[in-house]
Amino acid sequence: MKLTSLYGPRLRARFMYPLLLCMAVFIGGCGGQRAAPASTFLLLDGSTLTTSELRGKVVLVNFWATSCTSCVAEMPDLIATHEKYADRGFETIAVAMSYDPPAFVVNFADSRDLPFKVAIDKSGEVARQWGDVKLTPTTFVVNKKGQVLKSFVGPPDFVALHRFIDTLLAEPS
Repeated sequence: MKLTSLYGPRLRARFMYPLLLCMAVFIGGCGGQRAAPASTFLLLDGSTLTTSELRGKVVLVNFWATSCTSCVAEMPDLIATHEKYADRGFETIAVAMSYDPPAFVVNFADSRDLPFKVAIDKSGEVARQWGDVKLTPTTFVVNKKGQVLKSFVGPPDFVALHRFIDTLLAEPS
């Protein structure tokens, strides 16, 4: 009898959850004050936006996919966060992963009337620039100086995120 059939999902969960937790702590704690990568986002309307154009704003960059149930589940909280802070110099960019069909992304954004900028990462270059993002949702918070201060793998604690955004918005540019 195989070990995996004897223990099955319990054995995998026993090792997988600590691994994911360690990854989340590592990624979340690594924000430090590293500069946000020089990236160009291709937005749904065909225009582009660069990280340098976002200087002076607090920015949330969220990597997601329409096939990711956690991503879809966190969208209402991302919308609420964007709407709460948009008039105070806060920007949200939702970056659809390269494997996400563009038609699905457009349909998702239109049907949910997403109030923030949505980008399609056709080649996967933007995900590579932001640390070779593979897991979704992955979210980065960038301060007004263009530094990545926090990152999350999986949905963030939105109450804590809002407190952090309040702090960043209160800082001078």
